[in-house]
Amino acid sequence: MEEDFLLLYGGSVKPVQATLSSLKMLDVGKWPIFSLCSEEELQLVRQACVFGSAGNEVLYTTVNDEIFVLGTNCCGCLGLGDVQSTIEPRRLDSLSGKKIACLSYGSGPHIVLATTEGEVFTWGHNAYSQLGNGTTNHGLVPCHISTNLSNKQVIEVACGSYHSLVLTSDGEVFAWGYNNSGQIGSGSTANQLIPRRVTGCLQNKTAVNIACGQMCSMAVVDTGEVYVWGYNGNGQLGLGSSGNQPTPCRIAALQGICVQRVACGYAHTLVLTDEGQVYAWGANSYGQLGTGNKSNQSYPTPVVVEKDRIIEVAACHSAHTSAAKTQGGHVYMWGQCRGQSVTLPHLTHFSSTDDVFACFATPAVTWRLLSVEPDDHLTVAESLKREFDNPDTADLKFLVDGKYIYAHKVLLKIRCEHFRSSLEDSEDDIVEMSEFSYPVYRAFLEYLYTDSISLSPEEAVGLLDLATFYRENRLKKLCQQTIKQGICEENAIALLSAAVKYDAQDLEEFCFRFCINHLTVVTQTAGFAEMDHDLLKNFISKASRVGAFKN
Repeated sequence: MEEDFLLLYGGSVKPVQATLSSLKMLDVGKWPIFSLCSEEELQLVRQACVFGSAGNEVLYTTVNDEIFVLGTNCCGCLGLGDVQSTIEPRRLDSLSGKKIACLSYGSGPHIVLATTEGEVFTWGHNAYSQLGNGTTNHGLVPCHISTNLSNKQVIEVACGSYHSLVLTSDGEVFAWGYNNSGQIGSGSTANQLIPRRVTGCLQNKTAVNIACGQMCSMAVVDTGEVYVWGYNGNGQLGLGSSGNQPTPCRIAALQGICVQRVACGYAHTLVLTDEGQVYAWGANSYGQLGTGNKSNQSYPTPVVVEKDRIIEVAACHSAHTSAAKTQGGHVYMWGQCRGQSVTLPHLTHFSSTDDVFACFATPAVTWRLLSVEPDDHLTVAESLKREFDNPDTADLKFLVDGKYIYAHKVLLKIRCEHFRSSLEDSEDDIVEMSEFSYPVYRAFLEYLYTDSISLSPEEAVGLLDLATFYRENRLKKLCQQTIKQGICEENAIALLSAAVKYDAQDLEEFCFRFCINHLTVVTQTAGFAEMDHDLLKNFISKASRVGAFKN
């Protein structure tokens, strides 16, 4: 995509403050396309890239190192060998056994992927030879690109709209694809069918970072200089002009400034310096330069985010949005924000720049390959849930219907007024319980650990009895909710009877309305035939008042 996928900061950077927000695991579910995946599938995601003109395609890897794709499959960009869309994840078997190091995408879209072994694979849209395989045929399956790269290890990839850039481990840059504005850096405007090394001013330089805008290319070298080439109609090359540049040219205005990384938007550019400062230039119609206005800038202009050091800048060639993260963990955004123009850096509530593009960018794509680290940390609530009915840590057990339920005295006293008094001076480690059934009492104790219940409507009636007896009003409401969700013609009278017995007026009214709405069937059930005389009398009287027996 726009730029690069590896966070190559270079130089020494002070460690990021480990705040609670900075430790949160990235939530891939914030990208709408992932709503097609189940919760179980999302838990397995370890890497992901969301792309496409509407953010409707995604490639992701799992904890098992399998690669899956999902979405509209425009021009075969899912690499499955066809152009059929899919709303269910399909495994990309042609890359089986390959581990992804970095990945980028174009506007077609086309995909450029580098493995941890340094190999390059491409597929998707290819009308401008952006796949680098020597043809202009769309690639329906991943193709290994080795021409001029056979002895090279690729460590970073970047895509413009229809051209591709890769960086090798020895600091060389190769480009191919669309070249109408000189974005290949070859000195001409002829499209490049296979990888070609970018030379000129970069000939004897060691590049450490690359990025692509819509139709321009950039590289940061190990001395901190920035070299640019390609389209410059909005001043996105930072050369002080608007003329295209067919070969790499150093940005002279950054003389004396050591740049560590560059990020390109659709037609604007951001750089991060070794001192944690940000400069921006290029198109500014949405305020994406963060200068407080919407005037384009053809020279690098400082962006004032906050006094804290910036450690990351983010942009994407398909969007007019910018983002930055500070050493303190604050994330700022500016530019296009869901149709609005934000002209100054705005502090968000996010902990990651990735979230900015999921929630604010149009389309909702990823600006780099997402990396999702597993979060093994348990919250206090999660830890308590795991300890319920655990004989290894319990100091109290309830004997109900001949079976034990294991619990912890201190938690019961904290959570329940009944236990606070009954266990206050008790040294017993076994409590026999005969008033309630095992399923009901176990559900009650589990509720004290989890704040939730999972019972059938019939068992929830018994728990409603217990909740009434122990004066647990919240539990009483949960029971009523469970009963409402599970009511049917067969059990409606029984549930109505329970509601009356336990003085659950809201539930009583609900059950009564259900019986009236299904009167013909309900009156033919065994429950209605066995109905308590007084309850039946009251039911008929109330039903007649609401017109249930009118012809």
